[in-house]
Amino acid sequence: MARKIIQTDQAPAAIGPYAQAVRAGDLVFVSGQIPLDPVTMEMVDGGIEEQTRRVFDNLQALCLASDGGLEDVCKMTIYLTDLSHFATVNAIMAEYFEGSTPARAAIGVNELPRSALVEIEAILSLADRD
Repeated sequence: MARKIIQTDQAPAAIGPYAQAVRAGDLVFVSGQIPLDPVTMEMVDGGIEEQTRRVFDNLQALCLASDGGLEDVCKMTIYLTDLSHFATVNAIMAEYFEGSTPARAAIGVNELPRSALVEIEAILSLADRD
């Protein structure tokens, strides 16, 4: 099974030795997204709401670049530096995943890159797309 590197300027460039996303067969593995603006590569202003929306926008851009959409996400892992933000992230997630919610885990962590409050990674299945 050939691997295909997914890259788009609609999501932040990788800030280390990794791909934005990798497609292997019908699966797409999206690297963890933090709230970086893809144009400026700076953290977005604001708190957990603004950061979470930017992260979901980045994820959506990578899903589209993979010839899929958020509705194709099967599994997400959410990393939060403060689990008291869990309800806010849930409410925003519900706006992005109307009726097609994926499996997921939410994990409290001590710190994230660039002092982000939230990071999310995802796995998509494109089996029904081809």
